[in-house]
Amino acid sequence: MANEAMYATWTPRLLSVLRIIAGFLFMAHGGQKLFGYPTPLPPGTPASAMVLTAGVLEFFGGLLILIGLFTRPVAFILSGQMAVAYFLAHAKNGFFPLVNGGELAVLYCFLFLYLCAAGGGPWSVDAILKRR
Repeated sequence: MANEAMYATWTPRLLSVLRIIAGFLFMAHGGQKLFGYPTPLPPGTPASAMVLTAGVLEFFGGLLILIGLFTRPVAFILSGQMAVAYFLAHAKNGFFPLVNGGELAVLYCFLFLYLCAAGGGPWSVDAILKRR
């Protein structure tokens, strides 16, 4: 029983931690595309409207996920973006994500789908706004 109480206490908090870390990491992908920071894009990457759009979604969507504002709708959009990214950039290189380099896109896709269902957790702007 003591373990169940501990799980009940920490599960929502760890949901918030997962959301914060995912948002922070996702922002770096957008920062790379938009600002060349923390590392520039690989040489030869075309500066296209698709790359710019992905950068905006990743940086600003990641920021919203990080702070937990509009978590559910933003996570839904980002999940879809990662599904599109997987099928446009990775799936053509083979079926298995380990082979085609799409593991991160698949993981982000399902992580954001989970956040869409679960919400931002107690340590989020959404939770603060809900309490008011």
